[in-house]
Amino acid sequence: MSASHAISTSQLNKRILSIVLFTFVCYLTIGLPLAVLPGFVHHDLGYNSVLAGLIISAQYFATLVSRPHAGRYADMLGPKRVVLFGLACCGLSGLCYALAWLASGQPLLSLMLLCAGRVLLGVGESFASTGSTLWGIGAVGSLHTARVISWNGVATYGAMAIGAPLGVWLNQRWGLAGVAGVIVLAVVIAMLLAARKSPISVVAGNRIAFSAVVGKIWPYGLGLGLGTIGFGVIATFITLYYGERGWQGAAFSLSLFSLGFVGIRLLFSNNINRHGGLKVSLVSFLFEMAGLLLIWQAGSPLLVECGAFLTGAGFSLVFPALGVEAVKQVPVQNQGTALGLYSAFLDLGLGLTGPVAGMIINHFGIASIYLVAAITVGVAALITLRLTLARPAGSAQ
Repeated sequence: MSASHAISTSQLNKRILSIVLFTFVCYLTIGLPLAVLPGFVHHDLGYNSVLAGLIISAQYFATLVSRPHAGRYADMLGPKRVVLFGLACCGLSGLCYALAWLASGQPLLSLMLLCAGRVLLGVGESFASTGSTLWGIGAVGSLHTARVISWNGVATYGAMAIGAPLGVWLNQRWGLAGVAGVIVLAVVIAMLLAARKSPISVVAGNRIAFSAVVGKIWPYGLGLGLGTIGFGVIATFITLYYGERGWQGAAFSLSLFSLGFVGIRLLFSNNINRHGGLKVSLVSFLFEMAGLLLIWQAGSPLLVECGAFLTGAGFSLVFPALGVEAVKQVPVQNQGTALGLYSAFLDLGLGLTGPVAGMIINHFGIASIYLVAAITVGVAALITLRLTLARPAGSAQ
């Protein structure tokens, strides 16, 4: 019996990974230019670092705006078409980068092409990642929603981790054109593979109104958005935190955060099905909050490293755990819209972290953002506790 279970689990993971591959390619196209474009805008085109930052941020704004629409179109047209459209947008962003490189002698034109590429990439991220998640859920069944979302997260994180240094290496040898070429090549291969895969059928039936979906999933999205702040302040400000204290090893803390995040995703994602998404989220928030408080009070790099690991481990299961509960709130034919809206709260949380944390640092110092982040995560835990207590006794997890 255990052997058959192992085989079925292996087959299940293989089926999921064959679709999660498209998420990986999507985020590879995001990671590749991430560390390259600011330098290109500043050094090659001659614009200031503020404008370079705005070019990067154009993608995040496009993702935030388009994410709910990606889910809605997946409900209507099926995830396969949405994934193909998203990948095509990612590929077109690579073409825009190549044209911007060719037009570098005309800085304004080149900047506009870069901006167009970032907007296309933001739309591509929304459609490809949301569509891949829904395609995976449809392929293996809603019982394995948590497993699909967890593997998507691993693919996302892995692609970003590989893409950023690979993009720097390509840029050093062939410039932005090399980065653009790899983006287009990866997307073409992914689209050919996606086109050959069988689509899943679109679920028929009456769909509830968009506003009704928002009303049902917003508490789960709010919990996700608040819980994301801990990740945001570590990823964005841990280097400054180390620098202010004259310490070395900020990169190692980021690596430990990643290790905690990926390790917990791989080892404990099945707990979501066993114990329910709300209980797992609540425990996750407590670990994340403990890690942030440890960083806030840290008197040595070792304590920061421990705090970063705890925060990564705590945040790891928040997205899939609350996501499972969010999509349960709507009929099957609205689950794409629900997932898109839910994911938009993560985009919003990350988008607000930088400017809000910057203002807090200016007034109270850099250590204070980790205390504020811990309090914010505590609020997310209270929201989750309220949702848990509001659930009727004996209801299914």
